[in-house]
Amino acid sequence: MNRNQVLPQVQLSTEPSALKKVDFCAPHTYKGAGFLGISDLPRLAEEASAVKAGDGFEWLVETHFEDAPGGEPRQILKLDLKGRLHLICQRCLQDCAVELDERRRFVLVSSETEADDYPMEDEEQEPLVASQHFNLLETIEDEVLLSLPLIPKHPKGFCEPHASVFGGEEADGDAKKQINPFNVLKNMKKNS
Repeated sequence: MNRNQVLPQVQLSTEPSALKKVDFCAPHTYKGAGFLGISDLPRLAEEASAVKAGDGFEWLVETHFEDAPGGEPRQILKLDLKGRLHLICQRCLQDCAVELDERRRFVLVSSETEADDYPMEDEEQEPLVASQHFNLLETIEDEVLLSLPLIPKHPKGFCEPHASVFGGEEADGDAKKQINPFNVLKNMKKNS
């Protein structure tokens, strides 16, 4: 590819089925934006505690070429995600809206070997293997899943403090007073 060559830009379709097969090996760049509902992302739908109006993710994708440190041009994929999903709050066990606003940057490489050899120190971008049938929809879903909190919770103060099954852990993060469940069982045995 000539360094000064201007490549044509292709507009990505907003249809989820079209995002399953994008040719990142073709000599052009891509740009597109759209909205994916929770039903368009089946693995994410399994995680959702409820689906409410407006749940889903706006996506923005753009590719361009830039010179690599060795001088060879490389294709860069930028992915922006913004949206909402409902998960179970681990404090009160009620629905909790989780808002995401993520920006990712990938370098498209030609093989798994090249991806494995990509420097791990590069925290700004990670490698993705480009193909003629690249599943962009799956990549979007992967990035949403990776962005979900490990322990979803309402904002502090939203959940009412309550006793746990063992009778003593408050939901407030500052005053975590726990009662040993074995002492509870021991006391139950003494009383019977």
